[in-house]
Amino acid sequence: MADALKQKEASSSEANILAGAGSPVPIEPQAKDSAGKENKEGLSQLGVKKANPEATFKEISNILGAKWKNVTAEEKKPYEEKYQADKEAYLKVIGNEKRENEAMKLLEEEQKQRTAMELLEQYLQFQQEAKEVDKKKTKKEKDPLKPKQPMSAFFLFASERRAALLAENKSVPEVGKITGEEWKNMTEKQRRPYEERAKQNKEKYMEEMEAYKQKKEEEAVNLTREEEELMKIQKQEALQLLKKKEKTEHIIKKTKENRQKKKKQKEESDPKKPKKPASSFLLFSKEARKNLMEERPGINNSTLNAFISVKWKELSEEERQVWNEKAAKAMEAYKKEIEEYSKSAAAKEDSPQQ
Repeated sequence: MADALKQKEASSSEANILAGAGSPVPIEPQAKDSAGKENKEGLSQLGVKKANPEATFKEISNILGAKWKNVTAEEKKPYEEKYQADKEAYLKVIGNEKRENEAMKLLEEEQKQRTAMELLEQYLQFQQEAKEVDKKKTKKEKDPLKPKQPMSAFFLFASERRAALLAENKSVPEVGKITGEEWKNMTEKQRRPYEERAKQNKEKYMEEMEAYKQKKEEEAVNLTREEEELMKIQKQEALQLLKKKEKTEHIIKKTKENRQKKKKQKEESDPKKPKKPASSFLLFSKEARKNLMEERPGINNSTLNAFISVKWKELSEEERQVWNEKAAKAMEAYKKEIEEYSKSAAAKEDSPQQ
């Protein structure tokens, strides 16, 4: 079976694993001399592509993997340090975002529970008010603080004449018609006082409107600031909830670990108790590990595990069945041993009482 494992090696799988063995090639630090510059270019995708313009991405990856394998530990050090620093910074950013998102979800859930009764009360109140109010649509409420549009010169003149004309029992349409004709027949000198008043009123309106707009802008800025402050408070509250959850989860985790520890200690207290046999994969892994370590002395553990996993996946159904049968046979033997052990333990417990 060991010979079959040796022959089962797939060159493509090994090349991919070797290319990724150890640390990936990060952004290279600046070289200090010509030799370092050549090494840098040799370990970069751009340098390999330049030297091999017709190479595919896979071929470039294989070349880089082979070059990386021959680099000394001292030459690898700056690349690995840069990679670790970038990785730690990335994980920190991702971790903070994940933590904040989880905290906000917790806050939303608590707010939903907290406001459930309030929403119900608002709904019932809305139903009650809907029965009492008129169903007709009402005009949009205007802002009472907004300055009113000033009247034109003609409307200033018409407002002065309206009272006198109404006193003569003229109807509203007649008042409009008469004032229109009178305004049309007035000279520029007669119109000038009304036009000057209208101009002054418009200037005053523009000043008031400018102050009104400035006030509205300030209110909008204040509202935005208040919303930002509220969001900060909500995030703080969310983080506090998350801390409570993490503390609870930590307590639960510790409790489970203590139970498992006690259970394991209880199981390991008797050295004569039969041990549970290994699975088919573990049996295969043990033999494959031995063969690979002989073939590749000095291989690191992570690469070794990757090779074993690839080889297990590449096994045919017939080859895998051999290991399944070994595992099944070991399990049958274990069941018999544990049954005999249980009977022996029960007999020992009964013997002092007799």
